[in-house]
Amino acid sequence: MSKSANQSSVGSKKAPRPLSAIILAAGKGKRMNSDLPKVVHPVAGKPMVWWVVQACRESGADPIVLVIGHGGEAVRKVLGDSGGDTRYAIQDEQLGTGHATLCASDAMKSFDGDVLVLAGDGPLIRASTIRIMHAKHIETDAAATLATSTIPDPTGYGRIVRDDQRRFSAIVEHKNATEAQRRIREIYPSYACFNSRLLFDMLRQVKPDPLSGEYYITDVFAMLKDRGLRVEIVDAVPPEDVLSINDSQQLAEVDSILRARLAPSSSTKRKAGAAT
Repeated sequence: MSKSANQSSVGSKKAPRPLSAIILAAGKGKRMNSDLPKVVHPVAGKPMVWWVVQACRESGADPIVLVIGHGGEAVRKVLGDSGGDTRYAIQDEQLGTGHATLCASDAMKSFDGDVLVLAGDGPLIRASTIRIMHAKHIETDAAATLATSTIPDPTGYGRIVRDDQRRFSAIVEHKNATEAQRRIREIYPSYACFNSRLLFDMLRQVKPDPLSGEYYITDVFAMLKDRGLRVEIVDAVPPEDVLSINDSQQLAEVDSILRARLAPSSSTKRKAGAAT
């Protein structure tokens, strides 16, 4: 494809690019009151991280790198290499999402394309949302693309700040947000797609947070923007899918939502009954 064709306007057909995924699955899940890694806890009959892996597979991502830490062998045991597309990276110390993602760099060193970065504790993710995000990423030649959600109560979430042209300006954490920013209901639920080589280049330059000492992947979006590179937003995440799991109550809530989603619709049941 020529350079001019590759820079054509949004909405035109472009050749697909290789897609991979990094799933952050090293969390200890202290509030789960269990020795198991958080992502191994079952949701709708499967480990919660299994649903994230499946969404990535259905979206065509290969390889899928799982960043594991505490209890990582339990993650390997429940997932294995059943799809032939899974790899593992180790995060020995939990130093933030940026550090966790950078731990996957060796497993990704031969890959050149786009990479998803997703949380292993968000089993409500849909392959359709990933496809929408990646399509936007390709069509706009973006360095990074965020899928966002607009929810009724954004308390506690990072807010998406847009500029006068409705383009990406910043992600502002709730605790750092002004009163005006706290009224923003568009939030970042940790769904992102990056040019893989740019991602790892930026991650090597991320500075630790002065208060926590952790390295955050959210800093990469601003770094790319400051270098004149394109950061896109697509408001594509259904509000119910934002829920991640940090304790047993949230686990039960997400389990109920996912089981309801997977159950045959009432109309399907009625049709099946009429046919018998």
